[in-house]
Amino acid sequence: MPATASIDITRTDGPRAGGRGWAALVVLMLPVLLVSVDNTVLSFALPEISLALAPSGAEQLWIIDVYPLVLAGLLVTMGALGDRFGRRRMLLIGATGFAAVSALAAFAPTAGLLIAARALLGFFGAMLMPSTLSLLRSIFQNRDQRRFAIAVWAAAFSAGSALGPIVGGFLLEHFAWGSVFLLAVPVLIPLLVGAPLLVPESRDPNPGRIDPVSILLSMAAMVPVVFAIKGFAVDGPTVTAVLSALFGTGMGVLFVRRQLRARIPMLDMALFRRGAFSGAILVNLLSVVALVGFLYFVSQHLQLVIGLSPMLAGFALVPGMLMMIVSGLAVVPIARRVAPHILVPCALVFSLIGYLLVAFASQDHGLLPLVVAFVVLGIGIGAAETVSNELILSSAPPEKAGAASAVSETAYELGAVLGTAILGGLITAFYRGALVLPDGVPDAAGAVARETLAGAYAAAHDLPATLGASLWEAAVVAFESGVTVTSLIGALLVVGAGVIAALTLRPRGARR
Repeated sequence: MPATASIDITRTDGPRAGGRGWAALVVLMLPVLLVSVDNTVLSFALPEISLALAPSGAEQLWIIDVYPLVLAGLLVTMGALGDRFGRRRMLLIGATGFAAVSALAAFAPTAGLLIAARALLGFFGAMLMPSTLSLLRSIFQNRDQRRFAIAVWAAAFSAGSALGPIVGGFLLEHFAWGSVFLLAVPVLIPLLVGAPLLVPESRDPNPGRIDPVSILLSMAAMVPVVFAIKGFAVDGPTVTAVLSALFGTGMGVLFVRRQLRARIPMLDMALFRRGAFSGAILVNLLSVVALVGFLYFVSQHLQLVIGLSPMLAGFALVPGMLMMIVSGLAVVPIARRVAPHILVPCALVFSLIGYLLVAFASQDHGLLPLVVAFVVLGIGIGAAETVSNELILSSAPPEKAGAASAVSETAYELGAVLGTAILGGLITAFYRGALVLPDGVPDAAGAVARETLAGAYAAAHDLPATLGASLWEAAVVAFESGVTVTSLIGALLVVGAGVIAALTLRPRGARR
């Protein structure tokens, strides 16, 4: 078989890192924690932002959407620029810009300026995540140590996601909405001090020239595709969404053709011919789709059906996030002895069980089944993502670690968008189709109730007590029926990820 088809996943080459390397790992976790907290904290501040800045409906959507659009469009570009100009340099530029713009966003006087600040946060955020993961590749050259370092990286990302609702709830109870943005400043200042002292610079020793056309094509491919996915999730297959998807796909084809013809491409497409690389990317993508989709409907259930506050709902998810962290760390010694094509599918069996628990216990409105289901799901996702991320970095040459990390981060971003779009869109569609309005509900209230479960909650509270209770009961029944079907579809996604892992992550000898 060709040498580029796979890698030897059993090697533990490279010298072992000392104390300075582990101190550098602590420093690199700071931006990871910040970006993951930022992914979840803003949704809790949105009601107060709406009251303070009075954005229109379109402006409110752009406050949320502009950040991931810019971030996804620039990840590959920033990863490639880090390979060329230095990954530590890109990390420091990104951290400085992110902290400064966060301070500006905290005091934005209008919705338009807040949207502009969020776009700049996406620009500088795209420098942070690929740099952190690719620097781990250069700091930890010994594979066993690198597995553990990547497990810590993934654990920090999971911890930040769990802390987002809790930190957001605390800040909003005691301070103004801008405090959720000011959180970035004290987190990133230690990074700006510690990184030059502890993190070694690394770059591609033989970089190609800067290719502005490839940069523009990569952005022209990613931004419309992400925009189209969000459009499909909210409004269905509109003309704008379909045209955006077609345009982005066309630009993606042109980008790939240009990379294949370039002597030194911005993104080496040969990486995707390596089974361990492309397979691990797909496993990551499907795992994030499953995780984000699960959180989408479970968070609604916890707050609207069970009646928990946002902070208490965040605490209810903490056991699952903790198990995601524990399983990511615990899988490291196991990965030394068990091949990935066996280990990853076995880990994903836990995630499959988590989805099946939700599917068959969806009519039980208690808290415990959901907490247990998320714990089991977290075990599988945490272990699978640690192994797959390590394979992504090990599959790529060290000088291309930035571009490889950027592809991995792009899979994360697309997975998050697809999780909301696919599973979130499906549960909304099933909810609307299954909702049977009680007799006597006014047309206006019925229209609001059909939009979302939150709309039904608001409409029910505006109606007389008996009629409102009947409407809310019907809405909960419709929502739970959608949860059942959507959970089964999520289970199929997990099965698909396991099959891909079993077929693509085999060691070189096993693939012959």
